[in-house]
Amino acid sequence: MRQLPETDRDAIRIAQDPQFTRWLEQITAIGGCSHPVHLSGSTTTLDGTTGEILQHYDTRTEPGERLLVRCRNRRATVCAPCSRLHAGDTFHLVRAGLLGGKNVPATVRHRPRLFVTLTAPSFGPVHRAGERCHPRREGAECDHGRPLGCGAVHDMTDPLVGQPLCVDCYNYSGHVLWHAHASKLWDRFVIDVRRRLASSVGIVQSRFAQHARLSFARVAEYQKRAAVHVHAVVRLDGPNGSDDEPPTWGTAELLIEAVRASARRVLVRTPHSPAVGELALHWGAQVDARPLHTDGDGPDDDAVAAYVAKYVTKGASETGAGTDHPLATWGDIESAPVSEHVRTLMRTCWRLGDVPEYEPLRLRAWAHTLGYRGHILTKSRTYSTTYAALRAERAHHMGHAHMPDAVTERNWRYVGSGHTPGAALIAAGIAEDLVQSREFAREETRPLGGDAV
Repeated sequence: MRQLPETDRDAIRIAQDPQFTRWLEQITAIGGCSHPVHLSGSTTTLDGTTGEILQHYDTRTEPGERLLVRCRNRRATVCAPCSRLHAGDTFHLVRAGLLGGKNVPATVRHRPRLFVTLTAPSFGPVHRAGERCHPRREGAECDHGRPLGCGAVHDMTDPLVGQPLCVDCYNYSGHVLWHAHASKLWDRFVIDVRRRLASSVGIVQSRFAQHARLSFARVAEYQKRAAVHVHAVVRLDGPNGSDDEPPTWGTAELLIEAVRASARRVLVRTPHSPAVGELALHWGAQVDARPLHTDGDGPDDDAVAAYVAKYVTKGASETGAGTDHPLATWGDIESAPVSEHVRTLMRTCWRLGDVPEYEPLRLRAWAHTLGYRGHILTKSRTYSTTYAALRAERAHHMGHAHMPDAVTERNWRYVGSGHTPGAALIAAGIAEDLVQSREFAREETRPLGGDAV
């Protein structure tokens, strides 16, 4: 008789376990998480006054004497179920800063709000899609004897798109060091926007915070050339943030002027090194700052929130610009499933990581992200709610909220992670069923004759 594959045998073993129903409940509760964390321990909730035990939970009654909890990885390539949850939280976080809700007043929708895109500068000519690729330079050659023009019309799926026309002309050191300083460049940009707003209305720059506040949420995205650019929602508030109306002089037009001027002006200088010298890093020439509709009811704002949420869940490997896991050795770089352009950026990180002047940048530790050290999503404190608040709200909705006047004693330890082959198969099926259930629910709430808002 033909033997069943290991995955099927393992799935049958799990299904025949007397505690299979409870195990299935755990997997469903964590949304079919692809790489759950296994915990062992107990939680006891006591009355803060009398010491009476109100609730007690212990994993000794659970399958395998362990509780499975979500891995909470935001990357779809690592855990699709958790990335969908993270994308949903990001959507509500960004949307609340645009339209209100989640303890943010609805009046924010009528304030000056922009959707801003800042790009990385050019580090050398690369193949482009959508039009003839560098047609003006056809026939010309660089100092290395390679063509400066291409003339082909590349499709977006063409692997050549984003690759340098000449790898020897391309400034790989500048690319990596720009990534390593991109977060500092953003901080300088925000400071300069505040200063320009103050100067334009005759306010002493150091007193800008007494009149207005700049609130934002930004997300980093890798372009085809493996360079990060930034999308940001920028809002002008009063001095106390979302609870305060901005001053009468605060307009979208004034904010756009300040954003454009600051994007052209700010720079960050790298430490001087014998290998590279000192570089003056700045934003790219392509700057987009467009106002969001202040009199709309939400569709445009929802689109912006969904756009930001989509990029938060993308891993480096999904965009083709790096990998989702740190690289421990030079051999890891050579075996990484990336393009030669990206591999050269990783090698550059590794080489520059050994330069004493760049030691604080920890380039080797960030070689998998091509030197970029910032978070994918960052926001100012007063822009909107937080991920922690959204998780607490979800816990309350599911009946896991903390009881008032109670003391909780927790005793937990980590005992493992991940799934066996059969468990992974079952979890993937549950995750797919949950996605379909949500789609069906969405279809039922969609108005007849139109799309859901």
